[in-house]
Amino acid sequence: MKALRLLLGATGVVLVVVGVVFLSGDRLGDLVGVGAWLAGGVVAHDAVIAPLVIVVGALGVPRLPSAFRAPVVAGLVVLTTVTLMAVPVIGRFGAKADDHGLLDRPYVALWLVFAALVVVAVVIASWVRRRSPRIE
Repeated sequence: MKALRLLLGATGVVLVVVGVVFLSGDRLGDLVGVGAWLAGGVVAHDAVIAPLVIVVGALGVPRLPSAFRAPVVAGLVVLTTVTLMAVPVIGRFGAKADDHGLLDRPYVALWLVFAALVVVAVVIASWVRRRSPRIE
């Protein structure tokens, strides 16, 4: 288990270094934009995601069977986070008519596929937890 943690930690460090190397070649304005976007993610989490999870957790989750609670909350956190981060591409903010390579994918359809995968993962995790003798 310790080796797995070290491997995951080392992988994370390598990916951070690769990201910094790629970002360092960009213009300063791009780096400021990336920093603002990352800071916005933290603010969005603290202002939207965390309160939403707390409200849903306090009001809705206790009504679920115990095997469903953790997967539903995890799915809600994942789906809300990805949705907030995907708003610019789903809304095609920054798209330009003269640049057909920019924001040219079916992002709404891709988000719907992702949302369906999260729902399927929640259902599978709930089913596995329900069949486990450790969970009530």
